[in-house]
This record gives sequence, structure tokens and C-alpha cells, in this order.
Amino acid sequence: MKQISRHIDKDQSGTVTLLPEEGEDMWHAYNLITKGDRLRSTTVRRVVSESATGSTDKSAVRINLTIEVEEVDFDTQAGMLRVKGRNVEENKFVKMGAYHTIDLELNRNFTLAKEQWDVISLERIDNACDVTKRADVAAVVLQEGLANLCLVTQNMTIVRQRIETTIPRKRKGSTSSRDKSMDKFYDQVLQAILRHVNFEVVKVLILASPGFVKDALYQYIIQTATRTDNKLILENKSKFLLVHCSSGQKHALTEVLQQPEVANSLSDTKYAQEVKSLDRFYQMLANEPARAFYGERHVTMAGERGAVETLMVTDELFRSADVRTRRKYIALVESVRATGGNVFVFSSLHTSGEQLSQLTGVACICNFPLPDLEEEAEAAEEAERVAALGLIDLGNGPARGAEEESEEDGDDGADGWNG
Repeated sequence: MKQISRHIDKDQSGTVTLLPEEGEDMWHAYNLITKGDRLRSTTVRRVVSESATGSTDKSAVRINLTIEVEEVDFDTQAGMLRVKGRNVEENKFVKMGAYHTIDLELNRNFTLAKEQWDVISLERIDNACDVTKRADVAAVVLQEGLANLCLVTQNMTIVRQRIETTIPRKRKGSTSSRDKSMDKFYDQVLQAILRHVNFEVVKVLILASPGFVKDALYQYIIQTATRTDNKLILENKSKFLLVHCSSGQKHALTEVLQQPEVANSLSDTKYAQEVKSLDRFYQMLANEPARAFYGERHVTMAGERGAVETLMVTDELFRSADVRTRRKYIALVESVRATGGNVFVFSSLHTSGEQLSQLTGVACICNFPLPDLEEEAEAAEEAERVAALGLIDLGNGPARGAEEESEEDGDDGADGWNG
């Protein structure tokens, strides 16, 4: 991603013009563009023109169009970003207020205008434009008959190819059928690696499996490369890293990246730091639950006490259509940083982000124990629930029903005394 220009006023309103250069830049754009923003880009529109003789002709023309965003749709596999909205600037081909969908394209500028550029959006632009902050990891997670080839970047884990094949069982006295099937399976994995892994960019290629499947695959790859004189594989042999995992499913990738030998190789990447912090959170939740919390209410209360050491939040919360929700989490991030805490914004396209989403999307590790936080949070939640039902009027004394009941009790007592 290249930043062409940035014009942001003191009130944080303004425009930024960006040039997406690769597929991952579309993911950054997806996180930047929200409902209510104004997007200007070139787009193709089918128009009907009428000649002097009255005949009509339909043709596609490329125009510059500005729309007010209503919907944003991102296709992770194709890397396509479609933005739908109403036209807000005069155009001879598109009426004011008419709907149009802009397909953002690589190597074509787009300008995004916001009423308020928050710190998360500006940081995303800075990170997207900084080449040194991109992770360069490929991984093959496999078991017999199943392999997932994944590309792990700073912001997403993409399964580039899934390979499934039936492997015959071992039979006494004959293994030729099984061996042929395994060789065919390994060859499919090798071809997928050659097709999808760019060794000029990738720092490490992880082969992970239960048992010795990874070792057999690596041996097959090296033997095949030697026999066919494949210099690409032979010159990058040092980038292969073999590790153990429990299965060949995609979710096993998180388990792989937590292993020490992998973490050391990827220690400078953002994703490795996220995986490490999430693993530490789970350990803290099991051993010191008074220092580990998840959920918006609990984490916010911990932040108000200045206790948050590490805040983990998914990028989905910053894409919320509710402006108040976005601002609430942005304020939480800023308050944690103001007290010296670390903040990790997890990508929802990473397996670590998927795990965090299952924990409401926000969690924290505290500097010191907060043993009473759970009870305080439950009390606050109960008070809000009761107030929402109209049973009490917070801040204005007891409810009307309670007053009437008290008066009736008093009358009954008086009558009993007089009686």
C-alpha cells in the first residue's frame, strides 16, 4: 500500500488517498472503509446513449465517482473489495442519489473521506504502508491424506489450497498400493508449494504433522528436487522447518506457531506476538483468574482502574456499524496506552483472532490482581438489567411501588395499634 496524500484537520476530519498494490492491501481497505464514509475512485458504469436517429447504444465507460458508503463486502479468496453506496457528487453519467457499487482495484488510487479519523484507522494506514511490518510465513499442516497450505501474513491466514485424497490402509505382505498413494499425495503437496509459495518473500516454510508424515514429505520434496534439478527448492532448503502438531486441520496452525522453535524464527512478526499474548492469557486465566478478564464490561472496568497490562481486541469491533461501539473500543485502546499498557489488534482472519472472537472479541491481562472485579461487574450488570425493566429509578430514590408499599405497611401498623 502506498499513501499518495493525507489531509486531516485538527478536528480529525479529512481525506486520505491510497494506492493498493497487493491483495492484502484490500484487507486493510476493508478495515478502513465504514458506513457513512465518502469514497472516491474510478469505476466502470454501463450507460445508454441515444444517437440523432433515435437509436440507442449501451456501452461501459470508466468514470470518477464519489459515493457515501452503505455496504462493504470483502472476498478473502479472490481479494475483491466491493463498496456500495449513493452518488453524492454531480456526474453526467450517474444521477445524484443513485446507487452504484465500486470494485476497488489494485494499482488504482482511491480517496477516503471521514468525519473523524481515529487512532486505529491511522495506525492501520501506517502499518499497511510499512513494508518491514509484513510477516513472511508459509505453512503446510498435514496428516495422511489431508493437507492445508496456508500463507500467514501480518493480517490474515489464507488457505491457498486444501488437498484431500484417500490413502489405503496397510496390508500384511504388500504396501505398494499405499506407497503409491502416499507418493501421489506428496507430489500434490509439492506442486501446491511450487504454485503458491514465493520463496523470494517467504522467510520460513513450516511443515507440520502428527507422527512422521512431515519427515516423509520433506524427504520426498528434497529427493524430487534433486532428481529434477529444481534449483528453487534446493536453494531454499534451509527455509524448511519441521514441527509436530496434532492434526492436519487449519486450526492446528495456532498450535504450531506457539512452539518455541517456530516462535524464535518468527519473533519479530506481529502475528507471533499475538499468539504468544493469547497463550499467556489462557495460562493466566487458569492459574491467576483475578488477573485475566474477557468481555467488554470486565475489560473496561479493569481499564478504568489503570490495571491493564496487555489488551487484546479483534478488528471486527472497530468495523462495527454502530458508531458508539467503535468509539467505545477506540477510547479503551487509548486509555490503556495512556497508562503504559500494550495493545494488540487481532485480525479476524487469523486463527488467533478466531479464538479471541469466541471470547467476545476483547480480553486483557492485568498488572495486579482484581479479586472484586467479577462481583462488581455482576452487580453493575444486574443494576442495569433491573433499571431497563423499569423496576427502579437509579439516582432518584426507591421506586414508586416501593414507596406505596411502605405507606400501606405504615397504615396497617397504625390501624393495628389503634385497634
